[in-house]
Amino acid sequence: MNLKKNDGKGALGGGLGTALDTVRDRWAVAPGPVRWLVYALLIVGALLLPSESIGSFMAPSGADWSSMLSDQIGIYILLALGLNVVVGMAGLLDLGYVAFYAVGGYTIGIFGTKYGWSFWEVLVLAILLSALSGVILGGPTLRLRGDYLAIVTLGFGEIVKKTVNNSDYVNGPRGIQGIPRPPSLSEFEILGVQPLKYGFLDSRPYYYLLVFFIVVTIVFVKRLEHSRVGRSWAAIREDEDAAELMGVPTFRFKLAAFAIGAAIGGSGGVVFAAKQTSINPENFVFLVSALILASVVLGGSGNMPGVILGAFVLAWLPERLRLSEDYRMLLFGAALVIMMAVRPEGLWPSRQRKAELAEGTGGMGSMGAEVAGPGGTGGGAAGSATEVGK
Repeated sequence: MNLKKNDGKGALGGGLGTALDTVRDRWAVAPGPVRWLVYALLIVGALLLPSESIGSFMAPSGADWSSMLSDQIGIYILLALGLNVVVGMAGLLDLGYVAFYAVGGYTIGIFGTKYGWSFWEVLVLAILLSALSGVILGGPTLRLRGDYLAIVTLGFGEIVKKTVNNSDYVNGPRGIQGIPRPPSLSEFEILGVQPLKYGFLDSRPYYYLLVFFIVVTIVFVKRLEHSRVGRSWAAIREDEDAAELMGVPTFRFKLAAFAIGAAIGGSGGVVFAAKQTSINPENFVFLVSALILASVVLGGSGNMPGVILGAFVLAWLPERLRLSEDYRMLLFGAALVIMMAVRPEGLWPSRQRKAELAEGTGGMGSMGAEVAGPGGTGGGAAGSATEVGK
């Protein structure tokens, strides 16, 4: 069986792949000043995204486009970037990522309402507690691989949800109300918007806050990707046994991936809870984990621009299809099936991950259960491992 036949070269997959490969090739040879200009333009474009002119065709009739951006799209992108560290970069299948999202939300719920802590104080604590929860989960479980690790992480997500649902301290299924919003930093106004004033009526300041977190996350993760840590994750993802034989402390780096991904997820939970001012266990169901994982896989596991694109599509498309309320989820599911059929490696995969998929490693790294396909000799992991010490 020749797995390389399934390379996304259908009518839709081929055209999209060619266009994105062209963008990637030009970006690879772009000089530094051009790159910084593109970064600046992307940030400006993201800040202009909530405008009513864009919302007029991006949002269904009667919907608040800025609320869609802050309540769903921005949150999904931030969570997908965090899960991409675990799944896309380290090759660890995590089905309970919503648990870390819940840790962040309930941290601000508890410390904001019961102890009077401000948003920024709780944010630091939530990031630390979420990272600690990632270490607590990963410590005894990261020696497992493949399906076994997935089942354990799924169980952890359900344990967190059931715990808060049965705890009187956090009001059980009623949840926590009266969560404090971020304190307004300034009355500064630009183009009719007060981006640093957090109130009830305007969702745009919360979206701008999410953009700030997303940019910080991208810079932080990108720096890690090109460091010894990132090379270690790549080696673990391709072949953990080969990486360990080459001297990579695999357990330590897998634990770091869990902690970093959990910290990013916790920050998303803080912003979500502060925006909504109330949370309950039903905000943190397994479906959230499934959709965030789908965002990573659909966008292109391991490639941050692809992950952002996948999260945007998965968060935006169901809302845009509300015009066909009776068939909304049917159309949404059909769109996902078609896309994964013509682009199994994702909308915008990295070339390395695309090559892994062609070699039969599943496009998500060797997680202990895959059998190498044609040409899969294991040399990729050894090559990545030898780069770790450089």
